[in-house]
Amino acid sequence: MTLEERKGLTSNVVQNLVLENRGKLSISGVLDVLSFDDQIVIIETELGLLTIKGEDLRINKLSIDTSEVVVEGDIYNMGYSEKEMDKKTGSLLGKIFK
Repeated sequence: MTLEERKGLTSNVVQNLVLENRGKLSISGVLDVLSFDDQIVIIETELGLLTIKGEDLRINKLSIDTSEVVVEGDIYNMGYSEKEMDKKTGSLLGKIFK
């Protein structure tokens, strides 16, 4: 997918990432939490998969109603990738409500 195609698809999607002192990350526009442990969190957002890497990571807030997630810990890296991903592991919410 080209950059122009991506801009056309996401023109009316607003997503905010607020990182405070590399220790608290607030994310809006969250669709699902796909995977998490104390070193990596993978979140499906309206703009693609967001991977957060660090140490002592924990999900402090998860709100389905407002589509927000707050991740705390020592955050070293954040990066987006395409929405397509092997979902064999299932989502966190899917496991909770199974």
